Amino acid sequence: MTDPIISRFDAILRAAGKHEWIWAADWDADQQREALREADVVVCSRLPAELASAARSVKMVHVTGAGFEKIALDALRPEATVVNTFHHARPIAEHVLMVALMLTRRVLSVDREVRSGVWRTIATSPDVPFHPTLEGRVLGLVGLGSIGAEVGRLGAALGMRVQAVRDNPHRPPPTGLAVDWVGSTTELPRLLATSDVVAITVPLNDATRGMIGSPELSAMKDSALLINVARGPVVDETALFGALQERSIGGAGIDVWWDAPPGAGMPPTRYDFASLDNVVLTPHHSGHALVTFQRRAADIAANIERLADGTSLTNVVRAGAPVIR
Repeated sequence: MTDPIISRFDAILRAAGKHEWIWAADWDADQQREALREADVVVCSRLPAELASAARSVKMVHVTGAGFEKIALDALRPEATVVNTFHHARPIAEHVLMVALMLTRRVLSVDREVRSGVWRTIATSPDVPFHPTLEGRVLGLVGLGSIGAEVGRLGAALGMRVQAVRDNPHRPPPTGLAVDWVGSTTELPRLLATSDVVAITVPLNDATRGMIGSPELSAMKDSALLINVARGPVVDETALFGALQERSIGGAGIDVWWDAPPGAGMPPTRYDFASLDNVVLTPHHSGHALVTFQRRAADIAANIERLADGTSLTNVVRAGAPVIR
């Protein structure tokens, strides 16, 4: 076990069966490398090539979240199966709707006013705008996987109309989600031009990197909100800062950044997003609900039992090559 977060849930991990656990989250790379040599299972959020190649006996690598881009798949032995786990869709969806409400109701700015002793409402100042409700507004989903679908369900529950673009628009819509229309990603301009809230939920890959740039932001309404809970580089950093500074869009929620910080420091960025009053900034924590990690730990424990019992694993992202004897 090299993941420091999921290590906190050792009681859940240990509950299923009696296995020998090596808790190596706080070990240095050399110590981890030695431990990996005889490990049957590696539980991790990242596995660089120099560690992956040391895992000579590994049968299963269990990623502690959904993303496995930090696992050096090519360095793993071919027989190793890689699996992942999810349970972050609902917390992230709640975050998206929370940010949309904060921005439409100017929560950050009015909170600062009240804290500074200023009482400004529509009853005291005619220049204070009325705030809209989300009911009747259009929610545009860029991506319609588990996160996008849950954002859509919660938005619809608040009376929003839902539309989406996805790689394959002909797939059946997610269960329990009514959408006005689902188009291919080639119809992104239409979605952007007609949405009041745009939620970015696609994975980061060569096709999605920079997919929201200056032309796409220019297509949005000047009152529209962009909320990114995918990966920072899906949105062009320079273009977004310019659109917010010039107020060509209404606001943004930034939970994912363009580079991860080295520890507790702020992530490097070329622009002072913190100086803007039309953004909500969070440290990539939209999915960090307690229940997310409790359920992930339960998934990991269950897959370890399946491996021990010789039954099929769940959430396989790379099947191991069969062992030839």
